[in-house]
Amino acid sequence: MRQFFVDTQQIQGRRIVITGGDVNHIRNVLRMKPGEEISVFNGSDGKEYRCGIQEIRADEVICTLRFVREDGVELPARVTVFQGLPKADKMEFIVQKLVELGVYAIVPVAAGRSVVKLDEKRAEAKVRRWQAIAEAAAKQSRRATVPRVGAVCTMQEALTQAALMDVKLIPYELSEGMAETKQRIEGTVPGQEIAVFIGPEGGFTEEEVAQAQAAGFVPVTLGKRILRTETAGLVVMAWLMYHLEA
Repeated sequence: MRQFFVDTQQIQGRRIVITGGDVNHIRNVLRMKPGEEISVFNGSDGKEYRCGIQEIRADEVICTLRFVREDGVELPARVTVFQGLPKADKMEFIVQKLVELGVYAIVPVAAGRSVVKLDEKRAEAKVRRWQAIAEAAAKQSRRATVPRVGAVCTMQEALTQAALMDVKLIPYELSEGMAETKQRIEGTVPGQEIAVFIGPEGGFTEEEVAQAQAAGFVPVTLGKRILRTETAGLVVMAWLMYHLEA
């Protein structure tokens, strides 16, 4: 079943209108025909709108709603991963996999040890690219919403964004005691907003960890082995997914 995302205003009663790049994809790439069934999400209410293609026009695809499903495919808690900017194209991999695992939002952080330095123009282009990857991953994993990739920010700006979140975790290689990590993960409950800070290559500096602790973050360990930046966030998301959905 092919899946597409639309804005809420594009769902007009039993009439659903698909516009933008998906029109070309439906008409020229997938070569779909009127009568075929597709799955549509508006990215906000978690519902699946199952509909049939009624008409394919030059700039829009008109669909007719058949039924609505509310399967609850999203995690019952909102997890935002604040990811220290990694080198090369690692961020693309990180975004894709975090979306598959159920992340709510991803915020790129220009941390002290981030090798990559982005000016405003390059940062905006990168975020657009990462957002497109998030949408593709959401479609592939049949998410009901497309996680938001935020603008690149500083450590202090990231801490401000996370200030009101319920659970605040920062994996740190100098932390010890898996029992503490287990307790923190198992202490999360549906409905909470969870912030996870992941350092870039080389991790966060001691000053950044101190900043995070002052803002209410709890340093935790992810085990006896040092994980790469592209692995650490996935480990935390997998643990949270298992706990919240078990």
